[in-house]
Parts: sequence; C-alpha cells; structure tokens
Amino acid sequence: MVRAQALNKPIAGGKKAKKSSAAWGKGLVFPLLVIIIWQIVSSSGLVSVTVLPSPLQIVSTFYQLIISGVLLEHLQISIYRAAAGFLLGGGIALILGFLVGFSKQFESYLDPTMQMLRTIPSLAVTPLFILWFGLDELSKILLIAFASFFPLYVNTYNGIRSVDMKLFEVAQVLEFSRWKKVTKLILPSALGHILVGIRLSLGIAWLSLVVAELMGSSSGVGYMIMDARQFSQTDKVFVGIIIFGVVGKLTDSLVRLLEKKLLKWQTNFEGVE
Repeated sequence: MVRAQALNKPIAGGKKAKKSSAAWGKGLVFPLLVIIIWQIVSSSGLVSVTVLPSPLQIVSTFYQLIISGVLLEHLQISIYRAAAGFLLGGGIALILGFLVGFSKQFESYLDPTMQMLRTIPSLAVTPLFILWFGLDELSKILLIAFASFFPLYVNTYNGIRSVDMKLFEVAQVLEFSRWKKVTKLILPSALGHILVGIRLSLGIAWLSLVVAELMGSSSGVGYMIMDARQFSQTDKVFVGIIIFGVVGKLTDSLVRLLEKKLLKWQTNFEGVE
C-alpha cells in the first residue's frame, strides 16, 4: 500500500507539470495570433507607422533602449516608486484592516471614515498632493500609497470577519489565549482574502504610478511614455506599455505562487476541464 502511494506521487507531480505547461501554451495562443495579424497589417502599409508601428519595430526599439541603458534607468526608478508606495500603503492597510476587523470599537471609530475615503478617486487628490508635498518623490510615493491602501484594507477586514464563528467557539472551549486565536485561527482563515488584497493593491500601485509620474516627473517609465508621445514616437510608447504589463504580470504571478505555497492546505474548486 505504501509502495503504491509512493509510486503515485511522481505520477501526480508529472500530471501537474504537464497541465501547467499546457496552460502556458494555451495562454500564448491568443497573443501570438494578435502579433501575427498586427505584423501583417503593419507590413502591408494599411496603417501609418506613427499610428501603429510593427511588432518588429517595437522589438528593435526595445533592444536599443536596453543597450543604451535608458530603459533600465527609468524602470529602476518606477519600481522604487511603486514598491515604496505599496509598502507604505499596504503596511498601514494591514494594520488598520486587522484592528478594524478584530475590534468592534475600532470599526465604529475608523471604518466609516475609511469607507468614505475609499470612494475618492486618486486623480481627485492629485492636485492636493502637489500643493501639500510639491513635485518631489514624496508626493508620488504618497499618491501610490493612497491608491494601494484600500484594496488591501477592505480584503483584510473582510477576511477577518469571514472567519467561521464556530471556530471561535471551539477556541473558547480549548481556552485559547488572544494571541493564539490570532495566530492559529484568524490569520490562517483570513490569509486567502489578504493575499487577494495584496494582488489587487499591487495592480493599483502600478496603475497609479502612471498618474504619479505625470506630476512634473523627469524620470520613470510613465515619464518615458509621455515624452515619447510628445515626439510621436509610438514605438517607444508601446515599449513603455509592454513594460508596465510584463512587470505587473510578474508581480501578480509571484503573489499567486505565494498563495499556492501558503494555502496548499485548502481544497478549492479549480474549474472544469
């Protein structure tokens, strides 16, 4: 019996690997089809190069920007701004979301204000941030922090409040201390919601980065895009857009990988074949 189970493990691992590679293959079909059609349309001259440069031209521009070091310089600054804003906004969101979710007193005092602020668009507070903090790095980081705060706050709060009350009753019978309730009961149960909040906050951080880099910036991928637009360098604009998409996807994939490792004890519906 034990030998049979041992033999089944590598087979199961092989099946998972095949499914993963098959999923990647299927995911590439549509982008490749779009790129082929795009190249054909661009090469035929039906559309102006200024309006829609060919994929090969975009790749060539991408390569030139990498070789010159311009792209890496802009990308490093953008990653720093997005990471600093996310860590600041996300850190505060985790603390407040946990306090409000765990305590009715904190909920009464803080949550109404948080829910009101959540409805204010980032673009609406941009002029205020410029007036308060100027056009330095601080205003950009704070704007990203403001935008990335709310998805993680709401998901942390909802994750804690979605913990099954029956588990609390069991913890009460077992005489768990408050610390043990938090570490053994609340955090494991709310972790799925918190990780979803992190994914959403990271996405919002990248979206708000573009707005932040329009605030009198002289560096960053967002600035590079706006500078290219002024000189009608559409291929350079596409390079910036692709960079945002690729880095955003990589950060999202890292969080999803973290989800799989931390939540492997959960058995969730994964869709039908």
